[in-house]
Amino acid sequence: MKRTWITIALTTVVVLTLVGLVTSLFGKRVNNTFNAISSELPGGYGGGGSELYAEAPAQPAFPEAAPVSDVPKSVEQAANTVNAVDVNRLVIKNAEMAIVVRDPKADMAKISQLANEMGGYVVSSNLYQSYYGPNSIEVPEATITIRVPSERLDEALTRIKEDAVEVDHENVSGVDVTSEYVDLQSRLAAKEAAEKKLLEILEEAVRTEDVLAVYAQLQMIQTEIESLKGQIKYYEQSAALSSISVRLIAEEGAQPITVGPWTPSGAAKEAIEDLIRFSQDFADFLIYFVLSILPALVLVAIPLYLVFLAGRALFRRFRKSNPVVEETVEAKE
Repeated sequence: MKRTWITIALTTVVVLTLVGLVTSLFGKRVNNTFNAISSELPGGYGGGGSELYAEAPAQPAFPEAAPVSDVPKSVEQAANTVNAVDVNRLVIKNAEMAIVVRDPKADMAKISQLANEMGGYVVSSNLYQSYYGPNSIEVPEATITIRVPSERLDEALTRIKEDAVEVDHENVSGVDVTSEYVDLQSRLAAKEAAEKKLLEILEEAVRTEDVLAVYAQLQMIQTEIESLKGQIKYYEQSAALSSISVRLIAEEGAQPITVGPWTPSGAAKEAIEDLIRFSQDFADFLIYFVLSILPALVLVAIPLYLVFLAGRALFRRFRKSNPVVEETVEAKE
């Protein structure tokens, strides 16, 4: 029985193998024959006429979404154009100063009004109290930060110092950001050129996967463009408006500390006064102790002493009863 099944299985495998070989060989010959006949027929496929069976125009292959670095030479041309343009120097100027004034609050209001007159604005302001000298004299102080057009920075500093009693210190600094600004402009031009090219490619896209690939790159490019525009705007505004930080010190706080002449008699007087005060305080303490603290201690000590006596008596009685018990036990034994 087993041999019969094995024979059937082997026969089936051999038959299927022969059928596969014959089919593959026969199929190749049929295809070759059909191709040879169809090439001789007019109109291409089966003699149906050139108009009916004419080949459809080939669909232009959609290029793969190219990385931004490979997108057009116009990008480099745009960057070179920006570099070739003469760009004015872009310098961010800031100033800080400390001045002595008679009324810090009034001068802070004047500086705020000055900023508004010049087309600027107040960034921050603060009014507070400070203490100076050995007697801790309380005097007002103020700090204010404003922004004014950079071309009027010197004028603003001059007007701030007009009402000052004294200028403690003044510092004007400038930072040249021209190279950074030009670099941002070049990068922005390159990104905008890449965005334009990607939009053109997106219009020609047919397949869904191609549209999605280009759209993803387009979104990334547009995000970078917005970031570059923000940085460029920051540099432009910082260069257009200069920052001035002013510390307003009251005139009383700027007065030098004066040391009067040394008088031994005054020191002796102060020492005697301190001794009298100590004697008075000590006498007050003794009175308070005798009349208040001592009676309270007595009231607390009496109950505690009675408890102590009772406990001691019980202990002695218990101690005397133990030997009697022990002697009784020994006698029984």
